[in-house]
Amino acid sequence: MKKQIIIIGGGAAGFFCAANLDENKFHVTILEQNSDVLQKVKISGGGRCNVSHACFDPRELVNFYPRGNKELLSIFHKFQPGDTMDWFEQRNVALKIENDNRIFPESNSSQTIINALVNEVSGKRFTVKTQSVVLSIEATETQYLIKTNNADYLADYVIYCTGSSPKSLKMLENLGHKMVEPVPSLFTFNIKNDVLKDLMGTSFSNAEVSIPKLKMDESGPMLITHWGLSGPAVLKISAWKARELADLKYRFEILVNFLGIDSEDAEQIFKKYRQENPKKSIGTSKIFDITTRFWHRILWLSKVDLDKNISSISSKELQLILQHLCKNLMTVSGKSTYKDEFVTAGGVDLKEINFKNMSSKILKNFYLAGEVLNIDAVTGGFNFQACWSEAWLMAQDLNTL
Repeated sequence: MKKQIIIIGGGAAGFFCAANLDENKFHVTILEQNSDVLQKVKISGGGRCNVSHACFDPRELVNFYPRGNKELLSIFHKFQPGDTMDWFEQRNVALKIENDNRIFPESNSSQTIINALVNEVSGKRFTVKTQSVVLSIEATETQYLIKTNNADYLADYVIYCTGSSPKSLKMLENLGHKMVEPVPSLFTFNIKNDVLKDLMGTSFSNAEVSIPKLKMDESGPMLITHWGLSGPAVLKISAWKARELADLKYRFEILVNFLGIDSEDAEQIFKKYRQENPKKSIGTSKIFDITTRFWHRILWLSKVDLDKNISSISSKELQLILQHLCKNLMTVSGKSTYKDEFVTAGGVDLKEINFKNMSSKILKNFYLAGEVLNIDAVTGGFNFQACWSEAWLMAQDLNTL
């Protein structure tokens, strides 16, 4: 007699777990409250789906997780990005590693990943119920009664992969789990500053951002947006300091180095260029790896005439230029969600999870994975990798019962 598994949440973790379960042992039903499954997979990576990241050493991989890094180490030893690549490639999904080590399908379409997961689950004749909102979960002596807006289900095993919605966390709390209060992670900084005004879309290949109050700095690509600053340098620092920034109510000062090099090194580069091009005007001088529009903005803020000969730039003017480029103090006055890839820090307390198989220490025959846990990562495919690895581990454990 096949056992009944109910998977609550038709996202990356829920579907990957189902795709790896033994159809000869289990009847599986996935309950998804939205009209479509795998919605985050669909929008990830600008619709291309950033499947994972080409970091194949578990000890290095865990360094990309502000929360959950210790717990994930043993999991990644069992299933890591190389295993994810193998899994998809065995199902005729060709993947590629881009220059920044992010992994995408060669098709550049998230639909390729969605199709692979949906086909695997439907091939096992598992049931997927969309627009099924779970209203309550009750533990009986041997099973769970799951009530939805459409029907009631009895489950021998529950796999809970709902994401971090307040409702789903409250449901777990009612069942006895302890929650770490969720706060946003991976967000961009809202900044009103003349340096950034009307320069939306201007990017910097390797900027540095630091929060002096929290003694934290990050580097990487950065982007000027409508509302302030975004890009990996900003997103990484928002992830690592998610809780502290929530405590500051998203009002704090940052120090921005647009060049990503020391002010002293930038000064040497400037002086060398000036020596080699003494007759050039400062406005037409291409000294640093920044756009002409941004360079002109820096000169305007430094009160330097664009037509001024570079050899006439005074020491005082040069220091002002370098300060705007390398030590620019800005005030952050809020946050914005990064695209639609919303991630939270918080969720189920990790002390209540058995990381040998992702089962609950509080509830019998109850498994959890994905963003419902107090685990999150920086941007770059790491959050999905945690989902794939956790889901694979759950399926392996269930298959051996």
